[in-house]
Amino acid sequence: MASAVTLAEVIAALGGDLHGEASTRIERISTLQGANASSISFLANPRYLTQLASTSAACVIVAPALAEAAAARGAAIVTPDSYLYFARLTQWWARRVRVRAVPRIHPSAVIAPSARLGEGVDVAALAVIEDDVQIGDCAIIGAQCVIERGAVIGAATRLAAHVTVGFDCKIGERCILHAGVVIGADGFGFAPNAGRWEKIEQLGAVRIGNDVEIGANTCIDRGALDDTVLADGVKLDNLIQIAHNVRIGEHTAIAGCTAIAGSTTIGAHCTIAGAANIVGHLEIGDHVHVSAATLISRSIQKPGLYSGVFPFDDNASWEKNAATLRNLYSLRQRVLALEKKNSS
Repeated sequence: MASAVTLAEVIAALGGDLHGEASTRIERISTLQGANASSISFLANPRYLTQLASTSAACVIVAPALAEAAAARGAAIVTPDSYLYFARLTQWWARRVRVRAVPRIHPSAVIAPSARLGEGVDVAALAVIEDDVQIGDCAIIGAQCVIERGAVIGAATRLAAHVTVGFDCKIGERCILHAGVVIGADGFGFAPNAGRWEKIEQLGAVRIGNDVEIGANTCIDRGALDDTVLADGVKLDNLIQIAHNVRIGEHTAIAGCTAIAGSTTIGAHCTIAGAANIVGHLEIGDHVHVSAATLISRSIQKPGLYSGVFPFDDNASWEKNAATLRNLYSLRQRVLALEKKNSS
């Protein structure tokens, strides 16, 4: 565990306007509710405003509108975007407490003679790196990873344990693949033949850009003919299924348990909440936001928030219809009563 830091060190590293003693010592980052006198916390969601006065945190990161209230209770760091500051604080803190060990190749790793590893690559126990693989400088390959023939791993990319990267697949620089990720398994392609299924060989690959993060046990299938493509900055949660020939635009974020069927194109800067389902061969434009558990069954070109399963619609219309649906039974009873009255 790294030693405590002062607020002066935090400001020197990350900036911000400090209200309070620069010599205040910080030992941990905490929530407002869970903080103690050696904690630094943050307030970004107005829902937790009531906790500001009662928190025991030594320092709270806030936006300018809350500077006076935060300073009244103790030290505060004032910044235009407190949540972004918190994110960068966690990165800075992690670099201090998770110091990387000296890179080495574990003796139990199996590395083909034709594989090319850059400077400072770390390969953990029982990893398998096949023929013609290329791994960039300072990459980390976790225990029991399998990197198949001809795959490319970019510089400073980190693979956790048990990651599989299929043959000819390419992963960019500074990516993070969490445990159990599978890149480049066969897409789900079969042709019907007299009541049976004939396999369609999946001849494409997967191409992943730079600064992509992929959560645990997420699967991204290789393309049938062309490649499955994730652009720079895409963020995927755990347990997501990306089918063959899907294309996802820059900086789109997708939450857990979402499933995207084959040959769908998703634009840039989209967000897709957990357990959403998107059927195949659709086009979703830039800046589209999908609520949790929504079924997307047709293409969307207009930016906005979309919700629902009966079927989905723009969010405002869907909420009105949902409210009406709650009253459907009582409305039916009233109609039946009126019909009975009119018939008597």
